[in-house]
Amino acid sequence: MKKIAKQAFVSTVPVLAGYLVLGFGFGIILKANGYGIFLAFVMSLIIYAGSMQYVSIGLLTSGASLITTALTTLMVNARHLFYGISMLEKYKNIGKIKPYLIFALTDETYSLVCKDDPSIPAVERKNYYFLVSFFNQMYWIIGSVLGAVIGSFVKFNSDGIDFALSALFLTVFIEQWLTTSKHAPAIIGVVVSVISLILFGSEKFLIPTMLVISLLLCFYKEGYGNE
Repeated sequence: MKKIAKQAFVSTVPVLAGYLVLGFGFGIILKANGYGIFLAFVMSLIIYAGSMQYVSIGLLTSGASLITTALTTLMVNARHLFYGISMLEKYKNIGKIKPYLIFALTDETYSLVCKDDPSIPAVERKNYYFLVSFFNQMYWIIGSVLGAVIGSFVKFNSDGIDFALSALFLTVFIEQWLTTSKHAPAIIGVVVSVISLILFGSEKFLIPTMLVISLLLCFYKEGYGNE
């Protein structure tokens, strides 16, 4: 178990660096908008969705309705439907930890568990998947709480901090582009996003973008299995 824990930790070191910074930024912005450290912890524990947590700050401060919040959450996280489809076989008969693995399947965690590492014995893969998922969430929680704590004592100009999330998405996009041979899903995402931005503007393009991308990917014939 110690060997697998070490392998999981080494695999998640890049995520550690990213999640501490992004979580820190989330905590600072949350605190800057008048919310406390406890909420930073609870949101990172229960919601655990980086982009949605950033978006949720705007929803909280604007007094968004429950329907608006639900639709926004669905659209922002719609991509996870396709992550889940590609993990059906891998997580089949995995036992009691399956609900947590589904919950913790973030973009970065998916990039680590979606491919089989030959150095990990088949009998230990269940533990590896769990530890990768668990470590990554702990990094996010620690970063979020630290950001909220520091934000309580030090005043920051939080303008532009949320761009760190865009930078991470760009990094993940480039990494996936370089390590996979099928680029159609990525191209669909970029083209639809640009068109929606032009048609609907920066304030309203997100929901139609995710709707169209989700529909197009449903008809994408090449599948989402391992490359």
